[in-house]
Amino acid sequence: MNIVFATQNQNKAKEIQKLLPTKLVVKTLSEIGCHEDIPETAPNLEGNASLKSLYVAQKFDMNCFADDTGLEIEALNGEPGVYSARYAGDQKDSNDNMDLVLEKLKDESNRKAQFRTVISLRMNGQEVLFEGIVKGNIRSERSGVEGFGYDPIFEPEGFDVTFAEMSIEDKNKISHRGKAVQKLIAYLNNV
Repeated sequence: MNIVFATQNQNKAKEIQKLLPTKLVVKTLSEIGCHEDIPETAPNLEGNASLKSLYVAQKFDMNCFADDTGLEIEALNGEPGVYSARYAGDQKDSNDNMDLVLEKLKDESNRKAQFRTVISLRMNGQEVLFEGIVKGNIRSERSGVEGFGYDPIFEPEGFDVTFAEMSIEDKNKISHRGKAVQKLIAYLNNV
């Protein structure tokens, strides 16, 4: 079965491809000739995932799924949330984003946070949403070189390493995206 993953983010694509069954042939946006930046103008993760999957389904008439992920920090009232990728500006620079989070939390003892992913699947004209959450804490400094985004400052609950200190396989077993993708896989295995 062919399905499009509505992303230009090659790191995300690699992470998800490792989780999906081999019977699924997953294509990224660039592989189907979609090079435009799909607008993410919704006020929440669900809306942005839905906008992206709808765009691909309508423009390319293909089954697809899209995700949106946010880091939600308790002491920052859920920020950066839906603005996680561009928290420090439209340049979407991970280091700038982490610097801003660490600056805002420098005098804060409550470092509880969660990563949340929402996946919108559009197949045969219907949409289904899947969600994955992982709780943890924000470290006071970066640690590790694996992963991407906020991984070097996020330590998942029950671990003493950041996502950036884990292998992609270990991260996928417990991550927000991994949990949402497992729900997606269970659904696809039953269609």
